Amino acid sequence: MSDASLPVAMFDSGVGGLTVLHECLVSLPQEDYVYLGDTELFPYGSRDVSELRQRVAAIADLLLTRGAKLLVIACNTATAVAEDVARGVAAGHGVEVVPVVAPQAEIAAAITANSKVGVLATPNTVASGAYRRALETQDRALDVIEVGAPRLAPFIQEGSLFDEETMAMARSYCAPLREAEVDTLILGCTHYPLVAPMLQRILGRNVRLVSGGHAVAAAVQRTLDGAGLSRPASNGEGAYDFLCTGEAAAFREVGTRFLQMPLGEVERITLGAGV
Repeated sequence: MSDASLPVAMFDSGVGGLTVLHECLVSLPQEDYVYLGDTELFPYGSRDVSELRQRVAAIADLLLTRGAKLLVIACNTATAVAEDVARGVAAGHGVEVVPVVAPQAEIAAAITANSKVGVLATPNTVASGAYRRALETQDRALDVIEVGAPRLAPFIQEGSLFDEETMAMARSYCAPLREAEVDTLILGCTHYPLVAPMLQRILGRNVRLVSGGHAVAAAVQRTLDGAGLSRPASNGEGAYDFLCTGEAAAFREVGTRFLQMPLGEVERITLGAGV
């Protein structure tokens, strides 16, 4: 049985999941959070799926062994290829899991006017079919157009300059979405909200972008409330701590830009083999 005083744990392949953490900090400021960025193995988008499944098992076990009342998969690729692995590990600790795919699919299906929903994601996420399956479970017929964007997440994580080459890359990814006349686009990687203005300009202002942050924060609140694990708002602001598997200084520098808040100390950790 989880304890309401424990933190909410979340992880991502890098710093993109901080866009999810940011929304949780705003929506549920009274909670404590611990965030792990697996920067040593970044990016997940094109890596071997069996390697990623083992990695997710190791991350989930580490975070839950340290103590957490909820596990948030703040990474679309990890959700797409290893949500079942994370749930299996979490079940052994008596903890629920909030993934990033299903909440976005629910919102996209609800807001599309022409039933044409685009998904921009990493190659592994697209290949998994996770978004297509999630959208198919909604109570309406949808035309789903998926586009793999292998270069986009690394570009964002590295803090590369926005130049004409960048715009050309983004336009190439958006071209099939424009041709299909989607009116709703799921940003299928937690890094992508950082380039939402660029995508919005290319796609047009009438295309609605669905990011993971708002959707996941709402799902976290529902899950905690349902389990009786929410902290009262009167507790004031909670704490947040950071772990990474790569260079801590680099994580702190890039992470501060993503979170738009100070990170403080970052603990570098070593992961064991997946369970």
